[in-house]
Amino acid sequence: MGRAAAAGRGAGGARRWLPWLGLCFWAAGAAAARGTDNGEVLPDSIPSAPGTLPHFIEEPDDAYIIKSNPIALRCKARPAMQIFFKCNGEWVHQNEHVSEESLDESSGLKVREVFINVSRQQVEDFHGPEDYWCQCVAWSHLGTSKSRKASVRIAYLRKNFEQDPQGREVPIEGMIVLHCRPPEGVPAAEVEWLKNEEPIDSEQDEHIDTRADHNLIIRQARLSDSGNYTCMAANIVAKRRSLSATVVVYVNGGWSSWTEWSACNVPCGRGWQKRSRTCTNPAPLNGGAFCEGMSVQKITCTALCPVDGSWEVWSEWSVCSPECEHLRIRECTAPAPRNGGKFCEGLSQESENCTDGLCILDKKPLHEIKPQSIENASDIALYSGLGAAVVAVAVLVIGITLYRRSQSDYGVDVIDSSALTGNSLLLNPSMQPDLTVSRTYSGPICLQDPLDKELMTESSLFNPLSDIKVKVQSSFMVSLGVSERAEYHGKNHSGTFPHGNNRSFTTVHPRSKTPYIQNLSSLPTRTELRTTGVFGHLGGRLVMPNTGVSLLIPHGAIPEENSWEIYMSINQGEPSLQSDGSEVLLSPEVTCGPPDMIVTTPFALTIPHCADVSSEHWNIHLKKRTQQGNWEEVMSVEDESTSCYCLLDPFACHVLLDSFGTYALTGEPITDCAVKQLKVAVFGCMSCNSLDYNLRVYCVDNTPWAFQEVVSDERHQGGQLLEEPKLLHFKGNTFSLQISVLDIPPFLWRIKPFTACQEVPFSRVWCSNRQPLHCAFSLERYTPTTTQLSCKICIRQLKGHEQILQVQTSILESERETITFFAQEDSTFPAQTGPKAFKIPYSIRQRICATFDTPNAKGKDWQMLAQKNSINRNLSYFATQSSPSAVILNLWEARHQHDGDLDSLACALEEIGRTHTKLSNITESQLDEADFNYSRQNGL
Repeated sequence: MGRAAAAGRGAGGARRWLPWLGLCFWAAGAAAARGTDNGEVLPDSIPSAPGTLPHFIEEPDDAYIIKSNPIALRCKARPAMQIFFKCNGEWVHQNEHVSEESLDESSGLKVREVFINVSRQQVEDFHGPEDYWCQCVAWSHLGTSKSRKASVRIAYLRKNFEQDPQGREVPIEGMIVLHCRPPEGVPAAEVEWLKNEEPIDSEQDEHIDTRADHNLIIRQARLSDSGNYTCMAANIVAKRRSLSATVVVYVNGGWSSWTEWSACNVPCGRGWQKRSRTCTNPAPLNGGAFCEGMSVQKITCTALCPVDGSWEVWSEWSVCSPECEHLRIRECTAPAPRNGGKFCEGLSQESENCTDGLCILDKKPLHEIKPQSIENASDIALYSGLGAAVVAVAVLVIGITLYRRSQSDYGVDVIDSSALTGNSLLLNPSMQPDLTVSRTYSGPICLQDPLDKELMTESSLFNPLSDIKVKVQSSFMVSLGVSERAEYHGKNHSGTFPHGNNRSFTTVHPRSKTPYIQNLSSLPTRTELRTTGVFGHLGGRLVMPNTGVSLLIPHGAIPEENSWEIYMSINQGEPSLQSDGSEVLLSPEVTCGPPDMIVTTPFALTIPHCADVSSEHWNIHLKKRTQQGNWEEVMSVEDESTSCYCLLDPFACHVLLDSFGTYALTGEPITDCAVKQLKVAVFGCMSCNSLDYNLRVYCVDNTPWAFQEVVSDERHQGGQLLEEPKLLHFKGNTFSLQISVLDIPPFLWRIKPFTACQEVPFSRVWCSNRQPLHCAFSLERYTPTTTQLSCKICIRQLKGHEQILQVQTSILESERETITFFAQEDSTFPAQTGPKAFKIPYSIRQRICATFDTPNAKGKDWQMLAQKNSINRNLSYFATQSSPSAVILNLWEARHQHDGDLDSLACALEEIGRTHTKLSNITESQLDEADFNYSRQNGL
């Protein structure tokens, strides 16, 4: 029914009813008058209460229409002859009213109650300045009364919250405020909070307040307050649920108290003592920050060294006594013992006869007296002579035995392992055999992983080695990992490879899984890795295979008619470069020589490094060792210098130098974001116990040389690479490294207790170039039939990078898949001389230099050549060279020794616009012809 029609009916009805009401009032008044005049009482059905206006016993309440259901408005009044509703200022039609009439027994007054229904359509059709409203109007004899206005609204609740609560991470005892603005609705929605799907009662928990504008406030966060919080909004129509907000209450780590200072680490002299603390007060929880600062403090200490006493010189003899003796004494004061030193050994007093036997004792001459002590002395001399004879015979027998043994087929370098059975010898991979001494072993021995921390069981003592004889190379060759010694036989012709220079730098393989049997007392440490080559005027390239170290001798650097034997080595022992403060060694110590050699053109030395290059986080220096053994800084890679040039690539540094010597790269981290690149790898091998299998996880500097050391050691131990190595970015943020073994098959393997996760201190990893860093894990099979092993090795830095090594291997060597140690070999020949050592043909190189060394109107074109080859820094160095273009091309040769990317160089030249020669299109025959013509022109 339309609002206009309803209004019309209401108005018409009102007009129709008003006259009728007037008539009714008049009739009632007349009847009352007649009744009074006649003395009759008014009927009960029409009570009279003159002077009383209608009083509302019940007034209409505000109402909400839910969905499409109409609502009923009611009102009740007394005394009331009629009650009608007026909605939005218009009378409601009489037919829409439902009236009920009753009599109030206490007062005898007439009570009337009226109902009307309001539909959703009526409310929606109303367009007024306020809400749809209705009120009651009641009539009595004396007049009318009006009730309060009751509003009628359509109830609803929108779906989307105006503001969802947001997750928070707060420290313990911090304040948590979660904001919630419920969806718009009529009536307004009430808000309730849930924690982990359970209602929150703020009245029972004084720490929580949910009364402030629908927000949830926790004044002091507790660990128990962590959880998922949800805001629930509801009214009479529907319920709405907000997105869940995750609250994490974390605990930042706190240092415990320092321990007492330890005792000085040396018994005497200058040493150090330390104290430590742990991040357990409290320990970090729920992602809280680890303690900042150092966990260990060290201070120097000086302990007084004990001084042993020493005798002074004897005093003069005293005068002769009546007993025919004189005395002399000495004192233990040169120096006197102090600080716990030993007292002097021997007598402090000495006496002897002072008359040469002429003194008379007991009426007899002294020389006639034969004391018993003299006879005893004669016996001692006799026995001593017999003992010396026996020792001489024994020495003679031993000498003859050694001489006969030296004439055997194998000599002193042969070790017979047929007598070596059982398990007792631990082979140290960091030491090499001293083959100058022959060793004989008696009793059970065996080779075991030196990192196995478990004691040897008796059952493992009955696994004899095979009856073999191992021919050991010279100690120098074994220390290099070279199967044959390279020797030069005469002077090599210029332009050819030196005799014996094609040595292989792969380590010696053990025979039948059995490494070399060595005595621990005779295992010296390796000192250096070395290669040599003879070079002349044509220059060449010297490469240390699988180390990333190379040396480029440019054409013309050595004067004509001269040739030099140039060597290059890597220090494999303890680094002689001692870092100062926070300085870190980033590369191997590389020596090239001879040191007295003079070159006319700078040579290029390539040194690998392990820094993640960034000038914002690292300050990298090139250092050189002096003749006195000290290290001095040559330059910083970011400095401008005319004495040398450093070009830092992501994995290597190319240095242009004028003098030979020992060089190394060091880095000083500027921020905690400085990153060292570590190579992580896992090796495995069987233990002496047939059920055990050892895993060794290495984290070494990401240089080929460092990894080659690991490979060499593992080959000596019989270890096998189980997964391709991966790269780990280790930050200088003082956080430690964790290595753990995960996902071990539970019914096939088990790991030794307390070894599943190992943590390595930050300082040990950050300075890992001192020794290869590794952790060992010992796994045990339940049955010998288990031959397959699958697990994961997780290597992660706390609050840093993480790598996963997936191990899937067979512990049987015959079934194991071989994984390549090195992606590529540097060169079949460590030394290459002449044109074959260079990627750019000499004739084309000459044309490039002649073109770009000549200045033009736009400036020196070699600067454009440098720019196109990504050389934008320290151009003043090239300006001091006789041919800047030649030095730039030498640097290009050093950078592209593996790929020889001539296309990129040709593109750079074309971009400059000075040449259109495409070097990549030159055929091999053209290269050979150009080199031959050049050699013929120079009389070679």
